[in-house]
Amino acid sequence: MLTLPVLSLQAMLGIFFSAKSAVLIEDVPFTEEDIRKDASPPQNIYNLYNQVGINCFIAAAVYVAVGAVSLCQVRLNKRQEYMVT
Repeated sequence: MLTLPVLSLQAMLGIFFSAKSAVLIEDVPFTEEDIRKDASPPQNIYNLYNQVGINCFIAAAVYVAVGAVSLCQVRLNKRQEYMVT
């Protein structure tokens, strides 16, 4: 089942972005102009890290919701008897 590994990766990315991992700096959407015009550039970058982390958690929640709906549909379809007329 592909959903579980993707879910765990999204959740781990959310944790790492919330911890402000330096390895993920390339995935934070900022430009040099954002750094130059801001009085405290590290705080701006930290806010972007938090936003990307929240987005990862939202994506993980969407995966859980889609997986739950999919599981319900599979169970409902297994119970139903199909009659061809």
